[in-house]
Amino acid sequence: MQTAPPNVEVDDVRDVHAHLEVLLRRLDADAVAACDATRMWELFSGITRFGAAGATLLARRVEDSGAWKGTDAHSAAEHLAKLAGSSLCEAQQLLQTSKRVQKLALTAAAIRSGELSPGKAHAIADAASVVPDEEARLLDGAREKSLSDVREACLRAKAKSKPDERHDRIHRDRRLTQHKDSEGAWKAFLRGPIEAQAEFKAAHEPIVDELFQKARADGKHESREAYAFDALIEMARRAMGTTATTTGPSDKPKKRPPARYVGVLRLDLEALLRGWVEGDETCEIRGLGPIPVSRARELLGDAILKLVITKGVDVINVTHLGRAPTVAQQAALWWRSPTCTAAGCNRTQFVQNDHRIEWTKTKHTRLDELDPLCTHHHDLKTNKHWALTAGTGKRPMVAPQDPRHPNHRGPPRRE
Repeated sequence: MQTAPPNVEVDDVRDVHAHLEVLLRRLDADAVAACDATRMWELFSGITRFGAAGATLLARRVEDSGAWKGTDAHSAAEHLAKLAGSSLCEAQQLLQTSKRVQKLALTAAAIRSGELSPGKAHAIADAASVVPDEEARLLDGAREKSLSDVREACLRAKAKSKPDERHDRIHRDRRLTQHKDSEGAWKAFLRGPIEAQAEFKAAHEPIVDELFQKARADGKHESREAYAFDALIEMARRAMGTTATTTGPSDKPKKRPPARYVGVLRLDLEALLRGWVEGDETCEIRGLGPIPVSRARELLGDAILKLVITKGVDVINVTHLGRAPTVAQQAALWWRSPTCTAAGCNRTQFVQNDHRIEWTKTKHTRLDELDPLCTHHHDLKTNKHWALTAGTGKRPMVAPQDPRHPNHRGPPRRE
């Protein structure tokens, strides 16, 4: 007769906690040998994942216990947030993941083995609870992938299965929350359908650029995030007719044409004709994410869209004598490289088309000689001489001393 293995008791966990506490009191980071620092950091990071795994698995049990009702917390999530010193949002995600993995054996096993960070565990549990058949595929190689790549894979997995239902679910759960923090600052959070972001950006970004240009003309320099905030307030003022921007002595606000979203819709022709996606077919707003075909059809009716269809024209061999790509080349770039080319970077905002060979030398623009780069990676290339490794598509950007750098010459020869 087999007996069940003994369960982990509070005393067992307390002993591990006490040992770590003693270990950290002894730890002198400056005394650690340089050759051991990375490995030791990896081990501590692994310990963190194991600790997070235990907290994730136990979170739902804390809610079940009802102990939080005896505190000043309004919910179990708020109680967990106070105990952990984390945000309420993080605690809510932890609790949500804890409940979901009850029915996701593979994800629970990966959490127990320390393979998943809390962010990856939440993303995969969220996706697998909607599309259970994708659970094993999402877990495959998740430990080595970046969090942004795992989230993107989860988003695409959810979009493959019944995108209209996913869209309706997001629409039902749409929300805008506002509150004042302890310092007296206004804070806001919103979540809703992806096409709502498209409409928002169409009205918001031109005002950001307008305020940015005006500030630069006045010799002022602030972050783009600051101008984005100011642009949001300016949108509200213009909607109420109280904007300070006027046309002249009449002090009436400038009249602007209705905002229209300019973007690229990645859409398979068969899906457009059929009305829904199947298999590996695509229907998404470039840089924003998947949308139902029904919403794509609506956007095609009231938006300015560069429609890039799978059966479109190949512009790979087009040579343009101007510095910037033609409309066809830009559309092809958006289709081929919707994010920054640097491996591990999934930024879609403020991406510039970088010429592999300076345009001043070639005097032409070709699709196979362009690499979209975000401002950060473009700055590394321009000012610090970093470079993408040889090849095409997503690939690492490396420092000049890296052997993979195109101009790396290796160590000096010994005479």
